[in-house]
Amino acid sequence: MNFLETLWSIIIFFLFLSYLILLFQIVADLFRDSKLSGWMKVVWIIGLVVLPFLTALVYIIARGQGMTERSIAQVNQAQKETEEYVRRVAHTQSPAEQIAAAKALLDAGTITEGEYAQLKAKALV
Repeated sequence: MNFLETLWSIIIFFLFLSYLILLFQIVADLFRDSKLSGWMKVVWIIGLVVLPFLTALVYIIARGQGMTERSIAQVNQAQKETEEYVRRVAHTQSPAEQIAAAKALLDAGTITEGEYAQLKAKALV
């Protein structure tokens, strides 16, 4: 196997992998779209099985904008859920709770008056 055959094999593999990724994106978008009826989803899936390349091109042309919008909405929803989860797990304290915790440390003698003032100022910012 010479260099050109190897290069050609790599190009073909890359194009085939890109095509598979595109098909998976289309199928995922079909199931993500709640406005599309079940019968139309079936028609698109059958088209992807019978004439996959042509159907993929038609799908991208006809529904590409909606595909982008649904993808962005899904990413935004996932980000929102992640932020809510982080807030819930981290349980950030309010400034009053931070000052009360610092006061308890001061009363216990763990921190000095200067450190308490710094923590208080930081909590109020």
